Parts: sequence; structure tokens; C-alpha cells
Amino acid sequence: MARARTKARTAAGGESALAERFGLFAECLLTGVWIAVASLGVLTYPAAFAAGARHLHRRIAHESGGLREFAADFRVAVRGGWVVGLAGWAVAAAVWVDVQAARAGIPGGPLVGAIGVLALIGAVVALLRAAAAWTPDAGWRALLAGAGRRTVLDPAGSFLIVGGLAVVAASAWFSAPLAVPVLGAVTAAAVAVEERHRHRHR
Repeated sequence: MARARTKARTAAGGESALAERFGLFAECLLTGVWIAVASLGVLTYPAAFAAGARHLHRRIAHESGGLREFAADFRVAVRGGWVVGLAGWAVAAAVWVDVQAARAGIPGGPLVGAIGVLALIGAVVALLRAAAAWTPDAGWRALLAGAGRRTVLDPAGSFLIVGGLAVVAASAWFSAPLAVPVLGAVTAAAVAVEERHRHRHR
């Protein structure tokens, strides 16, 4: 009889854990949609990821919060985040020029192009890590400086985020709309990486 009760509780707990994980996954996909919409301002994508990461932090901590809280975080993050967005587009433009130089057959072009692409990937990872660590009282300059160091010093976590970016790229290649909800999964990966790093360095 006692064994039957134990099995019943285990099954119920398993179902609860499964439901919670599915709920978190669904929340990640919904957050990806919010991030995509908030990024339509062209320079607002850093703030969109920061607000999305903050929302997922609340969800993981079982705190209440939804679209209204996401929008409030976005409004705060965009105050300094638009400058980061502008810098990001400038870096992307510089890398595009490098790639074009490589295609044109300019001496040293392929090496410069490869370095540019790697630098762009590193910058995107650092941005995601900074967004995952964002709080309303944090400054973007300090966040990016710390995220840049962690990107280099925590290669395992950085490669995990790169894997998430690869999933987004593959989703966009297969069907562009699929990449929209997957943005939330990439943000969740960045949140998990930052949480792992924080716990390891307490």
C-alpha cells in the first residue's frame, strides 16, 4: 500500500515537472515573439533582449509578470540600449565590408573577412550575455565590459550561446517565421549561461 502511494506521488511529481518544463518552453517561445516585435525599432534589439531575459528570470523564479512588466523593462533598457544597438549595426557594417573585400580577391581579404566574422559572433555573444545580466539599475557600458570578459573566460558558456544562434540561423533558413519564437530560446540559453557562471564564481 505504501509502495502504491509512493509510486502515485512520483508519477504526480513527474507530471508536474514535465508540465513545468513545457510551460517554460512555451514561455520562451512567447518571449521570442515579444523580443522580435520590440526589435522592430532597428536600434532597440539590445533593450528587447534585456527585457526578454528579465522576463525569463522572473518566470524561472516563479515570480508574477507578463507583457506589462516586459514593456516596462523595455522602456528602461532602451534609454541607453539604443546606443548599443547603433554600435552593433556599425560593427555589422564593418564586417560586411570585410567580407566584400574577401570576395573581391583583395590580398589578405579572406583572413580579414574571417577575423571580422569571428569578431561579430563574439560581439553578439557578449551582447546576449550582457542582456541576460541586465537590471534596471545597471549601465550598459559596465554590462558589456563584464560580458566581454566572460565571453572570453567562459568559452563553454559562449559556445552554448553560439549553438543557440546557429539554431536561429537554421530556423530562418528553413522558414523565416520559425526564427522569431526561437529568439526566446536563445535568450533563455544566455540566461542559463549567466546563472551558471554566477553560481560557479560565488
